[in-house]
Amino acid sequence: MNWTVFLTVFATVFIAELGDKTQLATMLFASDREVNKYLIFFAASAALIVASAIGVLAGSLLANYIDEKYLHYIAGVGFILIGIVTLIRA
Repeated sequence: MNWTVFLTVFATVFIAELGDKTQLATMLFASDREVNKYLIFFAASAALIVASAIGVLAGSLLANYIDEKYLHYIAGVGFILIGIVTLIRA
């Protein structure tokens, strides 16, 4: 296993998920005293696993048609645009 890739992906996704709408929604569900916290944890984890699987599948399929270098450019521009929109709305 390539630990550098593993740790890079883990750190990137972990930081991106901190404080986002997904985490806030999970905290809202967990605040209900009558709901089992393990159920919330496993449901939220399963949702993130499925979303990640879709991302991996989509990336794999796109890599068959678009050069990896251009995918990096597209992702970079996408993140920049999201940042600009966030700053404008702030």
